[in-house]
Amino acid sequence: MAFFGWVVHYLFMFVVLAAVAGLGIFAGKKWKDSSDAKKASGLSDTKE
Repeated sequence: MAFFGWVVHYLFMFVVLAAVAGLGIFAGKKWKDSSDAKKASGLSDTKE
């Protein structure tokens, strides 16, 4: 019975860590897109 407890524990930890990684990827993409948009708008103002 203890074996199944460890399996459940490791599966839970896997799900938690995968969720944290997914949130990090999502936040990083949003941050990069926002940064690129600011740079693009700044570049278009200086070229005119």
